[in-house]
Amino acid sequence: MTVPAERAERSRTVLRPLSVNGETRDVAFLPHETLLEVLRERMGLTGTKHGCELGECGTCTVLVDGKPVLSCLLLGLNAVGHEVSTVEGLACGGALHPLQEAFVEMGAAQCGYCTPGFLMTAKALLDGEPRPDRQRLKDALAGNLCRCTGYLKIYEAVELAAERMGGARRGP
Repeated sequence: MTVPAERAERSRTVLRPLSVNGETRDVAFLPHETLLEVLRERMGLTGTKHGCELGECGTCTVLVDGKPVLSCLLLGLNAVGHEVSTVEGLACGGALHPLQEAFVEMGAAQCGYCTPGFLMTAKALLDGEPRPDRQRLKDALAGNLCRCTGYLKIYEAVELAAERMGGARRGP
């Protein structure tokens, strides 16, 4: 049985340089694989989670050039030439990022499955707006869903991190 040329072409891996968490390396992947699949299955960065895979839950959020992106909707090929940041890149030199510390202290994570997406979205917010008010914070995190907990502890954790990073005061 002959495989159609189109299907054979689609199944061929490509080798492309990807810059992830400040390190560029050549990664082999299929042209149709999403950035989520490339990160998890080809690079072993499993902090980014599979969620709905429809762009509706925010669980797979990573930063691309500092902006939150749903990695389930972006092809790996489209990340070539851009800086990708994942939750694995938040900690520096063995020290947790202030957002990670605050999430732990405030009990902002229950099962933790959605936490990487919240952390990355919050990082992008605080990088661009170190003093967001509560409504702005809610708006920024609105695309991230959590099934386990109310959002209050998550908001408080981001506010605590912002305060520690020299930004917003805590509270509504």
